[in-house]
Amino acid sequence: MTTQMMGEKVRRVEDDRLVTGKGQYVDDLLPGALEAAVLRSPHAHARILDIDVEPVLDLDGVVAVYTYDDLVGPMAEPLPVLIPHPALTHGRAQYALAKDEVNHVGEAIAFVVARDRYIAEDAVSRIRVTYEPLPPVVGIEAARAAERLVHPDVPGNVAARMEQSVGDADAAIASAPHRLTLELDIERSASMPLEGRGTVARWDTDSGRLQVWSSTQTSTGVRAAIAAKLQLDLVRVEVITPDVGGGFGVKILHPWPEELLVPMAAMALGQPVKFTEDRREHFISSAHERGQHHEVEVGFDDEGRLRGLSVRFWHDHGAYTPYGLIVPIITSTQLLGPYKPHNYRVIFESLYTNTVVVTPYRGAGRPQGVYVMERTMDAIAAHLGKDRTEVRAVNFIQPDEFPYDHGLTFQDGRPLIYDSGDYPASLEKLKKLIGWDEFETMRDELRAMGRKVGIGLACYVEGTGVGPYEGAHIQVETSGKVKVAIGLTSQGQGHQTAFAQIVADELGVAFEDVEVVTGDTRRMPYAVGTFASRAAVMSGSAVALTARKVKAKALRIAADALEASVDDLEIVDGQVRVKGAPNSRMDLGTVAVLSNPLRYAFDEASKAATQFSVGKADQPPVAEDDQPGLEGTDFYSPPRSTFANGMHAAVVETDPDTAEIRILRYAVVHDCGTLINPMIVEGQIHGGVAQGVGGALYERMEYDASGQLLNASFMDFLMPFVTEVPETIDIDHLETPSPLNPLGIKGAGEAGVIPCAAVFASAIEDAEGVPITSMPISPSQLYHLRLRHEEGRISP
Repeated sequence: MTTQMMGEKVRRVEDDRLVTGKGQYVDDLLPGALEAAVLRSPHAHARILDIDVEPVLDLDGVVAVYTYDDLVGPMAEPLPVLIPHPALTHGRAQYALAKDEVNHVGEAIAFVVARDRYIAEDAVSRIRVTYEPLPPVVGIEAARAAERLVHPDVPGNVAARMEQSVGDADAAIASAPHRLTLELDIERSASMPLEGRGTVARWDTDSGRLQVWSSTQTSTGVRAAIAAKLQLDLVRVEVITPDVGGGFGVKILHPWPEELLVPMAAMALGQPVKFTEDRREHFISSAHERGQHHEVEVGFDDEGRLRGLSVRFWHDHGAYTPYGLIVPIITSTQLLGPYKPHNYRVIFESLYTNTVVVTPYRGAGRPQGVYVMERTMDAIAAHLGKDRTEVRAVNFIQPDEFPYDHGLTFQDGRPLIYDSGDYPASLEKLKKLIGWDEFETMRDELRAMGRKVGIGLACYVEGTGVGPYEGAHIQVETSGKVKVAIGLTSQGQGHQTAFAQIVADELGVAFEDVEVVTGDTRRMPYAVGTFASRAAVMSGSAVALTARKVKAKALRIAADALEASVDDLEIVDGQVRVKGAPNSRMDLGTVAVLSNPLRYAFDEASKAATQFSVGKADQPPVAEDDQPGLEGTDFYSPPRSTFANGMHAAVVETDPDTAEIRILRYAVVHDCGTLINPMIVEGQIHGGVAQGVGGALYERMEYDASGQLLNASFMDFLMPFVTEVPETIDIDHLETPSPLNPLGIKGAGEAGVIPCAAVFASAIEDAEGVPITSMPISPSQLYHLRLRHEEGRISP
């Protein structure tokens, strides 16, 4: 019998190739291609008065130099605002090369193509630009003050103002027995994938086709953008995503200027051109996230039950809005987590600053929202003198209340309706996993030894599987091997393994006989992209539906050949067989041969499909409603997002002298519906927690008042080493399948990172007795918080 694959910890098929150095990344491709370098602005805000490229033109090895004046047609227009929204009244996007003005350090000004990167970099350094510096706007406070404007035609630096509400929050808060106000901050950070952005392009002058390889999270998006900007028919552009060394959201933006400039140059020069981003460029010219300031008003009763919640926050989206309002919309809606405040109002303003643009970074607005909600829950518990888990429990949406409609609109424009979950069960699992009820005994024992420890927890709900669709193509070869193509790109999530598991079960073939190809527009031209924990939900569902379609065709063809009813057939171990008659069977490869009527026999197997072997003389060889080949394509389009959920808890120790923070224990309970491969899910959680530790305790983007990024290197931008990440993460799963897709899947990719800032703030506050209202937090910040608290300048 074929082994059941779904739910099994199958070893990833990708890993042998990747860990032995056989991966193929953008920079490995087309050796000998011309290479490009970019001149970037040293100023956060300045007018460009003149660009003198004369010193570069005669430099040996330089092939071409481009500035804005060399751009024509759509290339001379601003890059797109990818996700327009009615509330985005003053959206702005940069040009591929700056026109007249620069608005952040690192903005692209000139593009040089040379024989190699060394010459291109040398040439860039020789270009002379005359600037008129302008006063920059740096940080949320300066943007709100609006004493200076990033864009002169954007009043108050406000790109968008958006409000959503349910009930009457003001009245509910005013009439509540208890009320609190909080101010909470999260600072800017960035994802920092090991591989930066990269693009290589080749123009085939004979066929008039453009081939582009890009380190992206959306090959079809890049393809569409290139076709539009270079005025090419879509069918003449092929975008292939090779191995990608990390994405985390920064590579979902499309197109980056270089993704247009590289193919433009390749077409103009008739030679392959390559651009590979260096680390400093990634710091100052890719994308950041997280920076928000929040003001909270909450009313609640004696049990801690929410009566009303009002939140206002300000989002720093940087110099442009290429990805629209996705991040703050997610914060405003996912802030609610597993709770039901009944009366809720949220208002946000998205503000321009002279800093790097913002696009979603793993978690995408959820870490901020969870931080706000969970800090509020902790504050309520402290005010009432209650256990923090009790306050959360009385506010949970109950299992019998699903689907639960919050009455808001989510980031996909669909209703914010939770599809499934069991939050009380998750909390009980978490308490046991972390030892919540036994912690006070542990605290007393360590206090006696002079050690300070604290425990914290945080709950979250994560909208996953956003539309509009994904598709799959599956073909059974005459050898019996199964080829699967999906449009999603992969950045290490294990797509080749997980989707092969689905196909193996749905089609009844061996896992080893399934090969999955991702992110190649030649194989699957219609797709959306890899982001928002959507791969398993969207492509997994499309793969399952397609496999069922191919299976139905295989059974139909085999039924005719075996002279049996379709209802009496099954596919096991790659063979179609009659139930109860083990000797009446046919290899799936043979069915593939029969699916394609032939005039010519190319080998022994194909003889079975020629005109004198199959078919009926009074019928067409291929029926009107059929097509040759044992293959099929199908798509999955969801009615709305699915909502995964989870809870994290941590025990931390803070050094009494140095204020260093050490993680003693970490526990996770996660519900992503049906598990395809628990090992891959746990790997995602481990990686997410590591990233969450960085975001809570280390990572921050330090800008000075002039808009210069002060820590634009790994010497200064801190990330956790393996010594700072919990050695053991205790994980438990809860499976409440989603009713919205054929496999009951909910997403998992971002779950590990989402609640970490809230968890550590809760645990550190518990250890120290000092309110934690801003993250990330460093030992030096904690040390000074202690001093201020001891001086009476902070209330407990």
